[in-house]
Formats: sequence, C-alpha cells, structure tokens
Amino acid sequence: MTAVFGVDIGGSGIKGAPVDLERGTLAEERHKVLTPRPASPQAVVAAVHEVVAHFGHRGPVGLTFPGVVVGGRIHTAANVAEDWIGLDAAGLFRETLDLPASVLNDADAAGLAEVRHGAGRDRDGVVLMLTFGTGIGSALFTDGVLVPNTELGHLELRGKDAERRASSAARERHELSWADWAVRVDEYLDLVERLFSPQLIIVGGGVSRKHDKFMPLLKQRPAEVVPALLRNDAGIVGAAMAAASS
Repeated sequence: MTAVFGVDIGGSGIKGAPVDLERGTLAEERHKVLTPRPASPQAVVAAVHEVVAHFGHRGPVGLTFPGVVVGGRIHTAANVAEDWIGLDAAGLFRETLDLPASVLNDADAAGLAEVRHGAGRDRDGVVLMLTFGTGIGSALFTDGVLVPNTELGHLELRGKDAERRASSAARERHELSWADWAVRVDEYLDLVERLFSPQLIIVGGGVSRKHDKFMPLLKQRPAEVVPALLRNDAGIVGAAMAAASS
C-alpha cells in the first residue's frame, strides 16, 4: 500500500508524519515547524513543503486547515492570514508539492480519527470533538456521520467568540491557573451542551496531553467528557484518512 501522509496546520505549529491507517497511529515520529507569522499562503506552503520533504514522502498528502473548507477551497481563516479566504488550497498544495493532496477542517480531521480509532470508536448518538489550542475547533457527529465545518469555537460567549475566553491560548494569554481555566471551559461546555445535547464530548488539541491537570476539575454533566486517545496526533491521522479516501 502507498504510504499516506498527514499534515496538521495549526495556528502555532505545522506538524506531519506518515500514518499507519490500519492502526490509526503515526508510522514515524512526527516533524514539526512553527507556523509562520504572518501565516500567509506562500509562507505556510513553504513550511508544509519542509515538513513533507523531511520524510522524503512521495505519496498522497492530507492536510488540515484551521477554518471552513468546502471542496478544498478555504472559506474562513480565523487564526491565519485572511489571504487564504477564497483560495483553492487543495489545488495549491497539489501544485506546490507535486503530489496528490486533499484539505479539510482541522477539528473535523481530528474528530474523524477519534471516531474511527480513538475515544469515539463504536459510539452511537451525538458525539462532539472539541480541540483546545490557539482557538477552539469542533467536529460534530451523529451515529458516526460527520457534520462538517461546525466551527463552534466562534459561538458567542459573554459577548465575544468563545475561543477568546476558553481556548488553551486564552489560558496562557491571561495567565490563568488550571482551576480558573476549568471554570471557563465548563461555561463553554454548558453552552454547547444546551445547543447539541451530545452523549459524548471528546477533549482534544495540544492541551489534551495535560488533561489530568484540568479535566478532574470540570463539573459533572449529562454528557460524558473524556480526553482524546490520540491526543494531538489526531489531526495528522485524520488528514491521512481523508487523503486515502479522496
């Protein structure tokens, strides 16, 4: 089988690795570079090229993007340069990498991986994946079927985008303790639970590797709240899954 490569483009870092699709794990240790500032299309494409070239990969590449992606084209770009909006990102990466490429929303990719191989495996009903990082990403599933591009980090909370209050970056920006941040996360979870009544909420993103510092502080709620099993590798795995199925 031709190796499939996943790249996760985030607001702070761009990371990638070849993926074992049967096991849902990275086939090699991932390679990461910092997201350029500004995160213009030209700069991000160069960074992605560096990540892929690090492995000498010559097969299909799946890429995540922190915004709404429809048919490989970018519709929103909250945490990268607005120059991305309207671009055929899939075509741009295909041309630049000279490889088959597909692009999807970053949280959707992480959710696909967790539902197939992680905490959401074999779970029916409404499952919500939330990624806490530079922003808050979301992936909504009903009986295993993805509702793409929900972008629930932009729900209004206290008069502003929820991710401005409850993302991992907000915790660092405001120098919040884990306990104080957990209060904000709970407030956000209250909001999404009222709107979607999920049976399971999966907490992912970079902060998931430190889930023991804040998840025990969250209050009990109707939804079961669990950490992502694939941690912050979920986006890479989901991107590769999307490339393999495109």
